[in-house]
Amino acid sequence: MYLTAILDLIAERETTAGHAADQLREQITALTAELARLDSELADLATTRTTLRDLAAEQFTDDDPTIASAPYQQILAALAANPAGMRAKDVCLAVGVDPAPKHVEGARARLKRMVSRGILIENEPGIFTLIPKRT
Repeated sequence: MYLTAILDLIAERETTAGHAADQLREQITALTAELARLDSELADLATTRTTLRDLAAEQFTDDDPTIASAPYQQILAALAANPAGMRAKDVCLAVGVDPAPKHVEGARARLKRMVSRGILIENEPGIFTLIPKRT
């Protein structure tokens, strides 16, 4: 009689342990899938960071804080030829870009970026000039 009761208790415990083990397996499966998703996201972020660094390296050099890409160099050349200063629309015309509003705004954004980096100054609103070189 005791044997039957003990075997029933063991069977009940096996069922409970089996359900708990099944739940843990489901959690492991879900966590493994979530970990794989996060690993993929981390890899994508690392690739994005590398790409952005490569793109930034094309525009900026480490030893020279000036902007090194072709559009910025064209702007610098145009401003060097006009020491009195230029407006964004004039810069577009000087570098051979259509002075449509979208291009003028793009040029203005570049000019403002160059001001923030200490390459140009904007003494009067909208008039950009090269910073005089110190001797």
